[in-house]
Formats: sequence, C-alpha cells, structure tokens
Amino acid sequence: MGFSDVLSLIGGLCLFLFGMQIMGNGLEKRAGSKLSGLIGKLTTNRMKGLLTGLGVTAVIQSSSATTVMVVGFVNSGVMTLKQAINVIMGANVGTTVTAWLLSLIGIDGGNFFIAMLKPANFTPILALIGILLYMGSKSDKKKDIGSILLGFSTLMFGMETMSGAVSGLSEVPEFRNILLMFSNPLLGVFVGALFTAIIQSSSASVGVLQALSSTGQVTVGTAIPIVLGQNIGTCITALLSAIGANKNAKRAALVHLSFNIIGCTFWIIIYMIANQIFRFAFTSMEANAFNIAVIHTVFNVASTACMLPLAGFLEKLACRIVPDNKNEEEKESLLDKRLLSTPAFAIDNCRKVSFKMADATTKSLLMSIDTLIKFDKNSAEKIRKFEDETDKYEDQIGSYLVNLCAKPLSKEDSHDATKILHMIGDFERISDHAVNIVESAEEMISKNFDFSASAKKEISVLLSAVKEIVVRTYNAYRNDDVKTALSIEPLEQVIDDLKEQIRTRHILRLQAGDCSLEVGFVLSDLLTSLERVADHCSNIAGCIIEMRHDALDLHEYLGKIKTENDEFRSMYTVLKKEYSL
Repeated sequence: MGFSDVLSLIGGLCLFLFGMQIMGNGLEKRAGSKLSGLIGKLTTNRMKGLLTGLGVTAVIQSSSATTVMVVGFVNSGVMTLKQAINVIMGANVGTTVTAWLLSLIGIDGGNFFIAMLKPANFTPILALIGILLYMGSKSDKKKDIGSILLGFSTLMFGMETMSGAVSGLSEVPEFRNILLMFSNPLLGVFVGALFTAIIQSSSASVGVLQALSSTGQVTVGTAIPIVLGQNIGTCITALLSAIGANKNAKRAALVHLSFNIIGCTFWIIIYMIANQIFRFAFTSMEANAFNIAVIHTVFNVASTACMLPLAGFLEKLACRIVPDNKNEEEKESLLDKRLLSTPAFAIDNCRKVSFKMADATTKSLLMSIDTLIKFDKNSAEKIRKFEDETDKYEDQIGSYLVNLCAKPLSKEDSHDATKILHMIGDFERISDHAVNIVESAEEMISKNFDFSASAKKEISVLLSAVKEIVVRTYNAYRNDDVKTALSIEPLEQVIDDLKEQIRTRHILRLQAGDCSLEVGFVLSDLLTSLERVADHCSNIAGCIIEMRHDALDLHEYLGKIKTENDEFRSMYTVLKKEYSL
C-alpha cells in the first residue's frame, strides 16, 4: 500500500463522512415537522419510545445525533429520563440501516438488474439526478431531494474509494498479522471503541470495516469484537454533549454508555465461552460487507431485546452514578443549543417555550384589568414580575431563533421561525401594556381620582371585550386554532369602536362639567393601552392564520376582510351587539 493509496483512503473516508452528513441533513430537512411531531407521541410506553428512536435514527442516519437530541430534550424538560431510555435503545437498532445500505457494495452478478444494485453502477445515475434537481430547480423540496441523492452518492463513492485504496493490503502479510491481533476479542473491542470514538460515528466505523473486508483479510472472528466495540465508542458524542447539562441530561448520556457497555460485555463473554466450547467454524471465514451488516444488526437487536426489560435498572444505575444534590439548585435549560443541529426539533421546542411566555402575558394582562376594578399591591408586584419574565423569554427565544436561522432550514421551518419571532414581540408588548394599565390604576389611587358612574359603566364594557380578545388570542396560539384566530379581528374592530365612543362621550362629560381634565388624561392613557393590546392580539391572530396559509398576504387579508368577508361582518354584528354601551 503506497503513499497514494493512503491519501485515497483518507480522501475516501472524508467523502464518506461528508456524504453521510449531507444526506442526513437533507433527510432531516425534508422530514421537518413530521420528525418533530414524533416528540408528542413519546410516552412511557416502551414500544412507542423504541420505535421512535429507531425511526428517527433511520431517517437522519446517525444514532449519535439522535442521542445528542435526546440529551437536549431531557435537558430542556421536553422528555423524561424514562422516555429517553426507550428512545436510546431504539436508536441503537436504527443505526443498523446504514450498514445494510453499504452492504450493497458487495453485490456481484451477470444479470443486468442485479448488477444495477451495485453502487458503482447506480450511484452515478443518482448523482446526475441529484445535481440536476439541486442546481436546476427553484423548489426547496426538489433541492432537498437533490441534496439527499448527492449525499448518498458521495457516501457510496467514498466507500468505493476506501475499498479501492485498501485492496492492495490483501497481499501484505504485515496487515494480516495486525488483523490477527484483533481476533483477540478484548483487543478487538478496544480498537472498535477507540476508532469509533475518534470519528464519532458507529455507522462510519462499520463502513470502514466493511471497506477493509474487501481485502479478504478480515475474518468473521475479527469483525465480531470490533463491531461490539464500535457501539461503545459511539457513546463519546453523547457524553461530550452532556457536559454542562443538568443532572437528568447527564443521566441520559450515562444510560447510553451503560447500555452499550453492559450489552457488549454480556455478548462478548457469551461469544468467547461458546467459541471455546463449540469452536465455531465460521470465525475463520472471510468477512464481507453483507455479513458485517448481519453481525451489526444481530448484536444491536439482541442487546436491545435483552436490555429493554431492564430499563428501570438502567435508570436507577444512572441516578446512583449522578445522584441528586439537595444543596444544588437544578436549572432547566428551556432552549438547549444541542437542538440547533436539528432545526425541526429546535423550532418545536421554541414553540413550547413561547407557550409559557404567552401564558405569563395573558395572566399579567387579566390581572392588570382586575387592578382597575379593585386595586391590590401584591397583584401589581406580580404583574411587574410577569413583565420581567416575558422580557427574558423574548430575549432567549429571539436569540435562539436568530442562531437557528443561520442554519440550513427548510422553507416551512424558516417561515415558522419568522412568525414565532413576530408573535413573541407582540406578546411582550401586551405585557408592557399590562404594566401601563397598572400604572394608570396606581395614579388613580395616589391622586384619589375616580371615574364618573357612566364612565365606569362604559369602561367595564371595554374591559370585558379586551379580556375576551386576550383569552381568545392565547387559546388560538396555544391550540393552533385558526377558527378562533379568525374571530379576533371582528372583536378588535369592536374594541376600536368602543374606544372612539368612550372618548367622544368623555369629551361631552368634560364639556358638561361632569368630569375633570386630570381624570381625562388617565382615561386617555388607559384607552390607548387597551386599544394597543387589541392591536397586538390582531397581529398574533394574523400570524396564526398566515402560518396555516403560507401564500396569504396578511396586510391584504386584513384590508379586504372588513369589506368583502360576510363571515367577518356577521361576527362583527354579533360582537358589537354583545359589547354595546
């Protein structure tokens, strides 16, 4: 094996890893919201968690990436440790898909259709289709499909390059002697774990082993312990990602490690004892890409089948290794940076955190309205704390989404991220207006002002309408309810009408001497705050509608709906009657 072969091997490995990354990213972008929807299906049901881990890993082609996501979910409080264990086990089975794809490289036959299954024959066609879609199409969907095909072609080309580079080793006695050392099960496990830890991908590590098998020097007896060790080495990625995470996230990473160490130890002992008793003839057979894929699959499936009933034990073991610290306050990271590598999940997590922001905003606004009716210092203090809380939410979510937008996003994910950014701004402004309303109430108390009986009655109607629009907005956003969102604009128009009517009536009372100028200033500030709350609710509702109907022009919609939409006029008439002065 000459210097040029070494360079070809390194180049092939780089292409292999790059192709796997590109293909995984493309698959993830295309799956997008479908992948993130799986989060909602995660329950303590073992089989559902197992299948979820298997499915996600099969799609993104990396058990390491899945496990890092799981660590992020646990750290964010999206997933419990018990749920994480089932998903991690499923990921170990899902990662075997790559080995089966790579096993196609060993296909050989004179039949045209069989020959076309060989990567060297079909990957150029896939690459051609991929580059045409990627460079010649304006559709994001077609570009993503093109990148998937290009990634897969690059992966397979890298595999072929590695196989070609090491083919000369079949005639090198020293190489065979090195591989004979690895037939020692313990050394084989160590080498498999070390190499996988270095490149941080068990799929890639198995692929390299499959490429080496093309030399004819790798035996089944050598491949078995190396494959077992590779599953231990892949844990390094999750362990690194757990640094700085909370205790449950660290426990999830430790579950991944302990699962693979226990599984590897158990099966290597069984293999060694059985081989000593029965002297298996197959251990001296030449390994190839196909039977390495078989070994990888059998081991991972068998380990998962044995360890699945012991999920409770793994959880207790992780809790014992990382115990609770009563003196240490556990901080939950709501927006985990680990999830930025998987945009669909990151956006879903942003949405969940924004629900908490919306909840705080709604509570603060409703409490502020109550302070106008009956002032309470404790309530005023809580409203200001809610406002500080929503400011922090806006900063955290906004910064997180800005970082996320720097990643390659699908059109749908980019659209959702932009709309969430708009809506958190509106929720934050509603919280600011809640404080303004409290300040109006405090001014009334400190200056011993009071509204006239007629003004109180009119304001009471307006406050009821504002309460309803805020609650409707929260429910529409929380439940992604377009029907409720459509009912907000007519109510916002009613609130605008009420504001103008109250202002006009106040001027008449001022002229009649029934109201003072000082009280009028407070009333004007209050009416402005309430109207702007309704405006922000209208903005949020418009974003909800626009997110559901991607092609909708929001400004055009809001302009036409008041004059051309019969449903709007019908709802407006009903609400105007309900909130009449």
